Amino acid sequence: MKAKEIMEPVKETLTPKTTLKDAVNRMRIARRGKGWAGVKGMIVLDNGNLAGIVSIKDILRAIIPSYLALTELGEFTWDGMLEEMAKKVADKKIEEIMTRDVITVSEDAPLMECADLVVKHSLQRIPVLDKDKKVVGMIYIRDMYQAIVQALFDKEGKR
Repeated sequence: MKAKEIMEPVKETLTPKTTLKDAVNRMRIARRGKGWAGVKGMIVLDNGNLAGIVSIKDILRAIIPSYLALTELGEFTWDGMLEEMAKKVADKKIEEIMTRDVITVSEDAPLMECADLVVKHSLQRIPVLDKDKKVVGMIYIRDMYQAIVQALFDKEGKR
C-alpha cells in the first residue's frame, strides 16, 4: 500500500501571516475525513509551497514563555494563567511558531516508510507531496492504524 492510498486530501491550510487566534479557530472547525470535527495540526503554505506545519504543541510552546518552560510549571497554581497567556499571543503570526523543518513523504512512498518516520520522529501526521513537491494530502497516525486493522482482519472481522 502507498501513501496516496490512505492520505486525506488537504482541504484547508494556513499562511505564514495567519494569526495564532485565527489558526486555532480554523483548526477547531476544520473537517477531516468522514466528518471528524477539528484537527490537531495544519499545513502552512506560502504561495502554494510548503512553508511549515503548525500543531497543538507549537501553539502551546507559543503560549508558555520560554522562561516558564525552564521552571517546574506544576508549582504554579494560578487559576486562569494559561488563558491569560493565550490572549497575549493571539495576534502572533504563525510564521513565528510553525515548525519549518517538516518531514514529508512522496505520494508513492510505501506505508512502511511512513510508519518508520512516525516512530523515529514521534509524528502524528505527515504531509504527502506530489512529484512537483506540492502538498496533496496528509497521512495521520490514525489512518496508518486503520491500515493495520484492515490488514489484520478481513471483512467479516475474523483473523
